[in-house]
Amino acid sequence: MREEKGYRLECSGVVAGWGDTQVLSNVTFAVAATETLAVLGRNGVGKSTLLSTIIGRTTLRSGEIKLDGNSIQALPSYARARLGIGLVPQEREIFRSLTVEENLHIAQKPAMSGKELWTTARVFDLFPGLAERRRNRGDRLSGGEQQMLSIGRALMGNPSILLMDEPMEGLAPIIVDQLVTAVARIRSESSIAMLIVEQHVDIALEFTSRVIVLDRGAIVYANNTSDMPRRDQIDTLVGIA
Repeated sequence: MREEKGYRLECSGVVAGWGDTQVLSNVTFAVAATETLAVLGRNGVGKSTLLSTIIGRTTLRSGEIKLDGNSIQALPSYARARLGIGLVPQEREIFRSLTVEENLHIAQKPAMSGKELWTTARVFDLFPGLAERRRNRGDRLSGGEQQMLSIGRALMGNPSILLMDEPMEGLAPIIVDQLVTAVARIRSESSIAMLIVEQHVDIALEFTSRVIVLDRGAIVYANNTSDMPRRDQIDTLVGIA
């Protein structure tokens, strides 16, 4: 992996929500270049809203969002994507009437200078099952295959940071294992930074170097995974206990 310095993404004092409803309160954190950060927390604490705010889908009331040192909070979602933010949404949002190949081709964007190039062949190497289903339409794929396609489509935009919203949710254990392996490969074979929303502590700790825990829209814990407190304390923070 090529080493880079500086922060890929910075959120400072972010207050945001949906319309008149405030969800996030003074959220401040940063993701370094090539780092993987997990966002933990129970349902309804603002994890998905955080990703939607970064990509520009919510109402930002105050605070600043920077990508590679440049403020982006005034930009529309499509402009943020062009600058290097890739999103794997919780709902997957693949084009169900298009084939696997068409879903990938429509999302393809040239890599920024100095970045590894994600191609259809590279996505198929990451997810061999998709290669076998390359001519199948999106509505003919299983839930696990749709999630793989959603990740592959985001990679085809050659992002500098990948936002993933509960990518393992509702999937069979064997598919979860395959996706964890794929995420680990993305980390080791590219310079993409990742911000992954996850409910399950064990899964998050499998491939992240640092975690933050959200509760009621605010960060209540942040630390390196190597410096984590006892598991029962983390479970309490996340809301399992």
